[in-house]
Amino acid sequence: MTKPLFDRIAELEMQVDGYQLESRELDTEGGWVRKSTLVRLQGGGLEGVGEDVTYQVEDQEWFQQQGPKFALPKRASLSGFSRGLDPFDLFSGRAPADPAARLYRRWAFESAALDLALQQNGLSLAKALDLEPGKLRFVASLGLDPAGDLAPIHLRLEHNPDLEFKVDFAADWTADTVRQLAATGRVRTVDLKGQYRGAFRGPAAVPALYRLVAETIEDCWLEDPDWSPTSREALAPFQDRITWDAVLHSLADIDQRPNWQQCVNIKPSRFGYLSELFRVYEYCQRRGLMMYSGGQFELGPGRDQIQYLAALFHPDSPNDCAPRIYNRSPLPEDLSSSPLNLSLSPTGFRLTPCS
Repeated sequence: MTKPLFDRIAELEMQVDGYQLESRELDTEGGWVRKSTLVRLQGGGLEGVGEDVTYQVEDQEWFQQQGPKFALPKRASLSGFSRGLDPFDLFSGRAPADPAARLYRRWAFESAALDLALQQNGLSLAKALDLEPGKLRFVASLGLDPAGDLAPIHLRLEHNPDLEFKVDFAADWTADTVRQLAATGRVRTVDLKGQYRGAFRGPAAVPALYRLVAETIEDCWLEDPDWSPTSREALAPFQDRITWDAVLHSLADIDQRPNWQQCVNIKPSRFGYLSELFRVYEYCQRRGLMMYSGGQFELGPGRDQIQYLAALFHPDSPNDCAPRIYNRSPLPEDLSSSPLNLSLSPTGFRLTPCS
């Protein structure tokens, strides 16, 4: 019987001497500031790194101001280290603006622990799991300006004519916008953003526009539609192209999706726990669910790590994990092309060179 994925790494012994936090920051092309926090676990002269992708700047700044205050397990198995995190409120009594941020921060510690445990045991993640990575297909993710100008897409295609895209839906798209997107022949996913709530609430659902997108941009995935009766009716003929993202934080969330589901967006940090993420991979494989990766504007090794996982579990999908170089403004001339042949570090949960 094949050993479950998490069991292949759960008993790796690790030593933790302490940890440090490091701030990362980027002024984005869209005019907002992206901050993240690197969790650097030290042990035995080695270091494992993870990235907290919580979006709210104030939550990141508070985390960094608190410093390394948690008394983490000093010696444990990887699964024991994970259990050792359970007593801690990783937000130090401060309720995060987005409840999912608790999972994002948990993922930062768990991914750092995986990186450190693998290094201390002289293993790469691929070797520990006995999996061979594939060449990574990726798409670039972007939104259009309010006028629906496709200049950002055309600019990137000038640099890389074979580039594919994931595009954020806007309620003010015109029929001409949709036709122009279809004419590029390069749109693989349209993120309808109909499942976001609170500060990240997406654009209003426009069922007629949903249907026009589905009819015109043939074969693209339709991610996270609003699921009101009118939206369901508009997308009924295209339900096998609907995928989910923002509502998925556990295996149970995926299992509760409609039985016609064929594809899901897997963002590792949304699941928080390594054990849950690997159960999700196994479940999707058993059900024959296609998976693709989702990025969260990682500024450091978090992007490398989701690329690594995508290369192991779904390398041929339209993975939203383009190299970070695609976030630079102005765009450099030497943009990486898809598929990527990733250079895996001989030990750890990292690529070489490490971010």
